[in-house]
Amino acid sequence: MSVRNEAVEFWQGNQACAEAAIAAGCRFFAGYPITPASEVAEIMSVKLPTIGGIYLQMEDEIAAISAVIGSSWGGALSMTATSGPGFSLMQESIGYAMMTETPCVIVNVQRAGPSTGQATKAAQGDFMQTRWGTHGDHESIVLAPNSAQETYELTLKSFELSEKLRHPVILLSDEIVAHSRERVVVDRSKDVSVKRRFTTKGDIPYGMVDADGHALMPRFGDGHDLLITGSTHNEQGFRKTADPEVHDKLVRRLSAKILDVHDLIKDCQISGPDTATWGVVSFGSTSRSVEELMAITSEPTLRSLRLRTLWPFPDDVIREFAKSVDRLLVPELSLGQLSREVSRAVGGIIDVVPLNKIGGGLMIEPDEILREIKKS
Repeated sequence: MSVRNEAVEFWQGNQACAEAAIAAGCRFFAGYPITPASEVAEIMSVKLPTIGGIYLQMEDEIAAISAVIGSSWGGALSMTATSGPGFSLMQESIGYAMMTETPCVIVNVQRAGPSTGQATKAAQGDFMQTRWGTHGDHESIVLAPNSAQETYELTLKSFELSEKLRHPVILLSDEIVAHSRERVVVDRSKDVSVKRRFTTKGDIPYGMVDADGHALMPRFGDGHDLLITGSTHNEQGFRKTADPEVHDKLVRRLSAKILDVHDLIKDCQISGPDTATWGVVSFGSTSRSVEELMAITSEPTLRSLRLRTLWPFPDDVIREFAKSVDRLLVPELSLGQLSREVSRAVGGIIDVVPLNKIGGGLMIEPDEILREIKKS
């Protein structure tokens, strides 16, 4: 008799995120309650102590991301979850995590902004902030699920990429994805745990990789002499704030380690005919409406490009996709952050038509997409 290893759960997106983090091996969570991300913290607060993990509710989001960085240097896979206002507070420390090459996962469940905005309503206005929120030259890794199932899968992938590249990874969800309760299939026979690969005493603390190209990281308590600084530093960690060559070498290396593995990070899904009158580029909850529309109409012909990786932005995929359609439509719950990036990537080859909606937490419905296409 065969044994079924697949478990079928009925989870909200936020619950799928917490369950995936635990399955990946996350054993430290620090956060501060904020709608619509609070369920991630609530679940972690219950489950982590039962498996030898640590949950900390901090005084604010600045303290939360700082605690996550510290726990990561202590050797633990670490995560936090927040929404727009909290994500804004974390920006300086996210840059510090990039500069110190600290692996961690940061979940941002988007809500309508700016400022306090509409705390219980969905939006997609943090798209650019995930890329440019912190200052200076840097690269960002940002993944975007559109369902509870994908939230589970991309949370696992976030930990994998973060550990492999020694870099913070942002999981960009939104209120609709986070609070939709859906069927999630989990393969219990598959080992999805993510392992940290450590350096040994005497190794340099920065820039080391193993034969597989996986980053190695020192851990406090293993006898290392560690200098962890957000200032410009060399591979030994020594500050070199007046040396232009050291700064140039460091920042270019930090950028190249992400861009050189773009194909590893890149994740896009194309559906529909090989060529079409319209191509639709979307991500997150908005892409669900695109999928629904394609299921119920064949005129005009539609082709869909859904971005599961937002950053590094898949310029090459966008340009190739544009060659297969006559025009591009970009529906999004913002005033055009994605459509401007799509226009830049396309470079004027074809028209890019934005479809923007903000406020009230209302989704872009399939019939709205169809009306915009027929109008244009």
